[in-house]
Amino acid sequence: MIALIVLFISATAAIAWIATIPLRQRLRRQKVMSKPFPQPWRKILKQRFPYFKSMPTDLQLQLKKHIQIFIDEKDFVGCQGLTITDEIKVTIAAQACLLLLNRKTDFYPKLKHILVYPHAFITQQQVTDAAGVQSLQQNVHLGESWGNGKVILSWHNTLAGAAQPDDGHNVVIHEFAHQLDQETGDANGAPFLQKLTDYPTWSETLRSEFNQLQYCAQNHIPSLFNYYGATNPAEFFAVITETFFEKPQQFHQEHPKLFQELSRFYQLNPIHWQ
Repeated sequence: MIALIVLFISATAAIAWIATIPLRQRLRRQKVMSKPFPQPWRKILKQRFPYFKSMPTDLQLQLKKHIQIFIDEKDFVGCQGLTITDEIKVTIAAQACLLLLNRKTDFYPKLKHILVYPHAFITQQQVTDAAGVQSLQQNVHLGESWGNGKVILSWHNTLAGAAQPDDGHNVVIHEFAHQLDQETGDANGAPFLQKLTDYPTWSETLRSEFNQLQYCAQNHIPSLFNYYGATNPAEFFAVITETFFEKPQQFHQEHPKLFQELSRFYQLNPIHWQ
């Protein structure tokens, strides 16, 4: 009987602990955001994230609060001898949190670890050819987003992407767009939208634009979007997200309906920042 009572009390305590996780997380985040943004981090933002200076003041403040929570909750891991510094954390966090502004967010809830390599990294994948022969194929990557709680980034390319905020290429924005997509399960170009009624228009617009990009890629027709976006709907969403933040004016001029969908999703209009 005593054993059953102890078991019941333990189970009740465990349930209570789980039930209070959202509250405890909210209180922890409030505590983190209440702290002043460290002065050294301000210098890093100005030096490594020039995009920050063109943002409205309210978004700058919001971004700094997001950065504080992101760095508090995510584990940064240096690979191939890279030492993790505040410069690395703030530079990555600033770009990742750009995608969370003005939206209800849980700060990439599936993400636990950010692995940072000094440069582009090589992965090996076993492939099978038409004859059934298996071999190892090496691939060079600037970044990867995994659904099991990891993002992998090249620090060299992270710096390059942040330093040129208007070239349409940003590896951090790309991989964290995948993270948003993966919150619904496998990445498929359909992240959680604000309302259920948003999905029909989103699906129709993105499908049409994706087909158009595939046509451009197949026929070598110039496009605002990187041809890599024609690989599949998930890569298309990541590529157009990069372009949305880095080339908003041209995006709006050439693809107004698609721009409107992303502006509604991100609750932002970067045109006004430039």
